[in-house]
Amino acid sequence: MLAQSFHRPLEASLLAELETFYAGVFPALPVFYNDRSQANSRIANALPSESIAAAHELRQFQEMGVNYRFQARHAGQDPWLFLDLRAGRRRVMQESAGKSLLNLFAYTCGVGIAAARAGARHVVNVDFSEASIAIGKDNARLNDLPIRLRFVKSDAFAALRQLSGQGQAQMVRGKRMPPFPKLDAHQFDVVFLDPPRYAKSPFGVVDLVNDYAALFKPALLCTAEGGTLICCNNVAEVNSETWLDQLERSARKARRGIRDVEWIAPEADFPSSDGQAPLKIALLHV
Repeated sequence: MLAQSFHRPLEASLLAELETFYAGVFPALPVFYNDRSQANSRIANALPSESIAAAHELRQFQEMGVNYRFQARHAGQDPWLFLDLRAGRRRVMQESAGKSLLNLFAYTCGVGIAAARAGARHVVNVDFSEASIAIGKDNARLNDLPIRLRFVKSDAFAALRQLSGQGQAQMVRGKRMPPFPKLDAHQFDVVFLDPPRYAKSPFGVVDLVNDYAALFKPALLCTAEGGTLICCNNVAEVNSETWLDQLERSARKARRGIRDVEWIAPEADFPSSDGQAPLKIALLHV
Protein backbone atom coordinates (compact mmCIF):
# COMPACT_ATOMS: atom_id res chain seq x y z
CA MET A 1 0.00 0.00 0.00
CA LEU A 2 1.34 3.41 -0.99
CA ALA A 3 0.58 6.48 1.15
CA GLN A 4 1.59 9.94 -0.10
CA SER A 5 1.29 13.39 1.44
CA PHE A 6 1.46 16.63 -0.56
CA HIS A 7 0.57 19.71 1.49
CA ARG A 8 2.03 18.63 4.83
CA PRO A 9 3.72 15.47 6.17
CA LEU A 10 1.65 12.78 7.81
CA GLU A 11 1.84 12.84 11.57
CA ALA A 12 3.61 9.80 12.99
CA SER A 13 0.45 8.76 14.86
CA LEU A 14 -1.62 8.82 11.65
CA LEU A 15 0.98 6.82 9.72
CA ALA A 16 1.05 4.27 12.56
CA GLU A 17 -2.74 4.08 12.41
CA LEU A 18 -2.61 3.36 8.66
CA GLU A 19 0.01 0.66 9.17
CA THR A 20 -2.04 -0.97 11.95
CA PHE A 21 -5.21 -0.91 9.87
CA TYR A 22 -3.66 -2.52 6.80
CA ALA A 23 -1.77 -5.06 8.90
CA GLY A 24 -5.16 -6.26 10.11
CA VAL A 25 -6.94 -6.18 6.74
CA PHE A 26 -4.09 -7.27 4.43
CA PRO A 27 -1.32 -8.77 6.61
CA ALA A 28 0.95 -9.47 3.63
CA LEU A 29 0.62 -5.93 2.23
CA PRO A 30 3.35 -3.55 3.46
CA VAL A 31 2.73 0.18 3.74
CA PHE A 32 5.18 2.54 2.04
CA TYR A 33 5.06 6.26 2.77
CA ASN A 34 6.24 8.93 0.34
CA ASP A 35 6.31 12.42 1.83
CA ARG A 36 5.99 14.89 -1.05
CA SER A 37 5.03 17.94 1.01
CA GLN A 38 8.03 20.04 0.00
CA ALA A 39 7.50 22.79 -2.57
CA ASN A 40 9.14 20.77 -5.36
CA SER A 41 6.97 17.70 -4.59
CA ARG A 42 10.04 15.46 -4.44
CA ILE A 43 9.98 12.49 -2.08
CA ALA A 44 11.70 13.74 1.05
CA ASN A 45 11.57 10.92 3.59
CA ALA A 46 14.03 8.06 3.88
CA LEU A 47 12.63 4.58 4.33
CA PRO A 48 13.65 2.25 7.15
CA SER A 49 16.54 0.08 5.97
CA GLU A 50 14.42 -3.07 6.24
CA SER A 51 11.82 -1.57 3.84
CA ILE A 52 14.10 -0.35 1.05
CA ALA A 53 14.30 -3.59 -0.93
CA ALA A 54 10.55 -4.17 -0.67
CA ALA A 55 9.81 -0.60 -1.79
CA HIS A 56 11.83 -1.15 -4.97
CA GLU A 57 10.35 -4.56 -5.66
CA LEU A 58 8.53 -4.82 -8.98
CA ARG A 59 4.96 -5.92 -8.34
CA GLN A 60 1.84 -6.51 -10.41
CA PHE A 61 -1.80 -5.71 -9.76
CA GLN A 62 -5.06 -5.78 -11.69
CA GLU A 63 -7.74 -3.16 -12.30
CA MET A 64 -10.92 -3.97 -14.23
CA GLY A 65 -9.26 -7.05 -15.70
CA VAL A 66 -6.16 -5.16 -16.87
CA ASN A 67 -2.70 -5.95 -15.45
CA TYR A 68 -0.25 -3.20 -14.47
CA ARG A 69 3.25 -2.93 -13.03
CA PHE A 70 3.78 -1.20 -9.70
CA GLN A 71 6.82 -0.06 -7.74
CA ALA A 72 6.47 1.99 -4.54
CA ARG A 73 9.82 3.75 -5.00
CA HIS A 74 11.40 4.26 -8.41
CA ALA A 75 13.40 6.83 -10.34
CA GLY A 76 10.37 9.09 -10.80
CA GLN A 77 8.01 10.62 -8.25
CA ASP A 78 4.47 9.68 -9.32
CA PRO A 79 2.82 6.27 -9.01
CA TRP A 80 2.91 4.35 -12.27
CA LEU A 81 -0.90 4.42 -12.41
CA PHE A 82 -3.07 7.28 -11.12
CA LEU A 83 -5.92 5.58 -9.29
CA ASP A 84 -8.20 8.64 -9.23
CA LEU A 85 -8.26 8.35 -13.04
CA ARG A 86 -9.90 4.91 -12.76
CA ALA A 87 -13.29 6.42 -13.62
CA GLY A 88 -11.79 7.79 -16.82
CA ARG A 89 -10.27 4.43 -17.75
CA ARG A 90 -13.58 2.71 -17.02
CA ARG A 91 -15.43 5.14 -19.30
CA VAL A 92 -12.81 4.70 -22.03
CA MET A 93 -13.34 0.94 -21.88
CA GLN A 94 -17.08 1.48 -22.35
CA GLU A 95 -16.46 3.79 -25.31
CA SER A 96 -13.65 2.06 -27.21
CA ALA A 97 -14.89 -1.21 -28.73
CA GLY A 98 -14.18 -1.21 -32.46
CA LYS A 99 -12.82 2.35 -32.38
CA SER A 100 -9.47 4.07 -32.79
CA LEU A 101 -7.99 5.92 -29.79
CA LEU A 102 -5.28 8.55 -29.38
CA ASN A 103 -3.86 8.70 -25.84
CA LEU A 104 -2.02 12.02 -25.28
CA PHE A 105 0.37 12.57 -22.39
CA ALA A 106 0.01 8.83 -22.03
CA TYR A 107 2.48 8.45 -19.13
CA THR A 108 2.59 4.65 -18.56
CA CYS A 109 -0.19 4.16 -21.14
CA GLY A 110 -2.88 2.87 -18.78
CA VAL A 111 -5.71 4.44 -20.80
CA GLY A 112 -4.45 3.03 -24.08
CA ILE A 113 -3.96 -0.46 -22.65
CA ALA A 114 -7.45 -0.39 -21.08
CA ALA A 115 -8.92 0.66 -24.45
CA ALA A 116 -7.14 -2.18 -26.25
CA ARG A 117 -8.33 -4.65 -23.59
CA ALA A 118 -11.89 -3.44 -24.22
CA GLY A 119 -11.69 -4.06 -27.97
CA ALA A 120 -10.32 -0.88 -29.56
CA ARG A 121 -9.15 -1.58 -33.13
CA HIS A 122 -6.25 0.90 -33.11
CA VAL A 123 -4.44 2.65 -30.22
CA VAL A 124 -1.67 5.27 -30.34
CA ASN A 125 0.05 6.34 -27.09
CA VAL A 126 2.07 9.59 -27.15
CA ASP A 127 4.43 10.68 -24.37
CA PHE A 128 7.75 12.54 -24.28
CA SER A 129 9.27 10.34 -21.55
CA GLU A 130 11.16 7.31 -22.79
CA ALA A 131 11.04 5.79 -19.29
CA SER A 132 7.24 6.11 -19.12
CA ILE A 133 6.82 4.63 -22.59
CA ALA A 134 9.04 1.69 -21.55
CA ILE A 135 6.78 0.98 -18.56
CA GLY A 136 3.77 1.24 -20.87
CA LYS A 137 5.27 -1.38 -23.15
CA ASP A 138 5.87 -3.63 -20.13
CA ASN A 139 2.24 -3.14 -19.09
CA ALA A 140 1.04 -4.06 -22.57
CA ARG A 141 3.08 -7.28 -22.47
CA LEU A 142 1.37 -8.23 -19.21
CA ASN A 143 -1.98 -8.40 -20.98
CA ASP A 144 -3.34 -10.68 -23.69
CA LEU A 145 -4.27 -7.81 -26.00
CA PRO A 146 -6.04 -8.45 -29.32
CA ILE A 147 -4.07 -5.69 -31.12
CA ARG A 148 -0.54 -4.32 -31.18
CA LEU A 149 -0.42 -0.87 -29.61
CA ARG A 150 1.64 1.95 -31.06
CA PHE A 151 3.94 3.88 -28.74
CA VAL A 152 5.25 7.26 -29.91
CA LYS A 153 7.96 9.08 -27.95
CA SER A 154 7.23 12.66 -28.89
CA ASP A 155 6.39 16.12 -27.67
CA ALA A 156 2.58 16.28 -27.65
CA PHE A 157 2.56 19.58 -29.56
CA ALA A 158 4.74 18.07 -32.29
CA ALA A 159 2.52 14.99 -32.56
CA LEU A 160 -0.70 17.03 -32.58
CA ARG A 161 0.59 19.36 -35.30
CA GLN A 162 1.20 16.41 -37.59
CA LEU A 163 -1.87 14.37 -36.73
CA SER A 164 -4.12 17.41 -37.22
CA GLY A 165 -2.63 18.01 -40.69
CA GLN A 166 -0.42 21.03 -39.92
CA GLY A 167 2.80 19.16 -40.69
CA GLN A 168 6.07 19.04 -38.77
CA ALA A 169 7.36 22.46 -37.77
CA GLN A 170 11.00 23.17 -38.58
CA MET A 171 11.19 26.55 -36.86
CA VAL A 172 9.17 27.96 -33.94
CA ARG A 173 9.68 31.55 -32.77
CA GLY A 174 12.98 31.69 -34.65
CA LYS A 175 14.33 28.47 -33.11
CA ARG A 176 15.06 25.29 -35.02
CA MET A 177 13.04 22.41 -33.65
CA PRO A 178 14.58 19.04 -32.76
CA PRO A 179 13.50 16.08 -34.89
CA PHE A 180 10.40 14.17 -33.78
CA PRO A 181 8.84 10.99 -35.17
CA LYS A 182 7.05 11.60 -38.46
CA LEU A 183 3.30 11.04 -38.21
CA ASP A 184 0.68 11.10 -40.95
CA ALA A 185 -2.43 13.24 -40.55
CA HIS A 186 -5.10 11.13 -38.90
CA GLN A 187 -8.37 11.60 -37.01
CA PHE A 188 -9.40 9.25 -34.21
CA ASP A 189 -12.76 8.10 -32.94
CA VAL A 190 -11.66 8.76 -29.34
CA VAL A 191 -8.99 11.19 -28.11
CA PHE A 192 -7.91 11.20 -24.45
CA LEU A 193 -6.15 14.37 -23.29
CA ASP A 194 -4.54 14.29 -19.81
CA PRO A 195 -1.80 16.95 -19.66
CA PRO A 196 0.28 17.91 -16.62
CA ARG A 197 -0.51 21.16 -14.82
CA TYR A 198 2.43 23.06 -16.27
CA ALA A 199 5.30 22.10 -18.55
CA LYS A 200 7.56 23.77 -21.09
CA SER A 201 8.53 22.30 -24.43
CA PRO A 202 10.29 23.60 -27.56
CA PHE A 203 6.86 24.05 -29.17
CA GLY A 204 5.02 25.83 -26.39
CA VAL A 205 3.84 25.80 -22.81
CA VAL A 206 1.33 23.42 -21.25
CA ASP A 207 -0.69 25.56 -18.84
CA LEU A 208 -3.94 24.07 -17.53
CA VAL A 209 -4.91 27.27 -15.72
CA ASN A 210 -4.31 29.95 -18.34
CA ASP A 211 -4.11 28.23 -21.73
CA TYR A 212 -5.80 24.82 -21.92
CA ALA A 213 -6.97 25.83 -25.40
CA ALA A 214 -3.42 25.54 -26.79
CA LEU A 215 -3.76 21.77 -26.44
CA PHE A 216 -7.53 21.47 -26.73
CA LYS A 217 -7.83 22.91 -30.22
CA PRO A 218 -5.34 20.57 -31.97
CA ALA A 219 -6.71 17.62 -29.97
CA LEU A 220 -10.18 18.53 -31.19
CA LEU A 221 -8.92 18.67 -34.78
CA CYS A 222 -7.56 15.13 -34.30
CA THR A 223 -11.02 13.92 -33.25
CA ALA A 224 -13.26 12.62 -36.03
CA GLU A 225 -16.70 14.14 -36.63
CA GLY A 226 -19.10 12.19 -34.42
CA GLY A 227 -16.19 11.17 -32.18
CA THR A 228 -15.37 11.60 -28.52
CA LEU A 229 -12.80 13.91 -26.92
CA ILE A 230 -12.14 13.24 -23.23
CA CYS A 231 -10.34 16.11 -21.47
CA CYS A 232 -8.76 16.07 -18.00
CA ASN A 233 -7.81 18.98 -15.76
CA ASN A 234 -6.15 18.11 -12.43
CA VAL A 235 -5.82 21.67 -11.05
CA ALA A 236 -7.95 21.93 -7.92
CA GLU A 237 -8.55 25.68 -8.12
CA VAL A 238 -9.92 25.52 -11.69
CA ASN A 239 -13.72 25.75 -11.62
CA SER A 240 -15.34 23.07 -13.77
CA GLU A 241 -17.96 25.35 -15.35
CA THR A 242 -15.39 28.06 -16.13
CA TRP A 243 -13.13 25.44 -17.69
CA LEU A 244 -15.99 24.01 -19.76
CA ASP A 245 -16.81 27.51 -21.01
CA GLN A 246 -13.18 27.82 -22.19
CA LEU A 247 -13.46 24.51 -24.05
CA GLU A 248 -16.74 25.50 -25.71
CA ARG A 249 -15.35 28.88 -26.83
CA SER A 250 -12.26 27.17 -28.22
CA ALA A 251 -14.42 24.67 -30.11
CA ARG A 252 -16.44 27.50 -31.68
CA LYS A 253 -13.24 29.23 -32.81
CA ALA A 254 -12.15 25.95 -34.41
CA ARG A 255 -15.60 25.73 -36.06
CA ARG A 256 -16.30 22.42 -34.41
CA GLY A 257 -19.48 21.83 -32.48
CA ILE A 258 -19.81 20.08 -29.11
CA ARG A 259 -22.99 17.99 -29.27
CA ASP A 260 -23.14 17.17 -25.57
CA VAL A 261 -21.00 17.00 -22.42
CA GLU A 262 -20.71 14.23 -19.84
CA TRP A 263 -18.86 14.79 -16.56
CA ILE A 264 -16.93 11.77 -15.30
CA ALA A 265 -16.53 11.99 -11.54
CA PRO A 266 -13.79 10.15 -9.62
CA GLU A 267 -15.11 7.00 -7.96
CA ALA A 268 -16.29 6.68 -4.36
CA ASP A 269 -12.86 5.93 -2.91
CA PHE A 270 -11.73 9.43 -3.98
CA PRO A 271 -14.22 11.64 -2.09
CA SER A 272 -14.06 15.43 -2.10
CA SER A 273 -14.85 17.35 1.08
CA ASP A 274 -16.57 20.18 -0.83
CA GLY A 275 -18.03 18.17 -3.70
CA GLN A 276 -15.53 19.73 -6.12
CA ALA A 277 -13.06 16.99 -7.01
CA PRO A 278 -9.59 18.29 -7.95
CA LEU A 279 -9.56 16.00 -11.00
CA LYS A 280 -12.15 17.08 -13.57
CA ILE A 281 -12.90 14.86 -16.57
CA ALA A 282 -15.18 16.12 -19.35
CA LEU A 283 -16.31 13.75 -22.10
CA LEU A 284 -17.30 15.73 -25.18
CA HIS A 285 -19.19 14.27 -28.13
CA VAL A 286 -18.11 16.38 -31.09
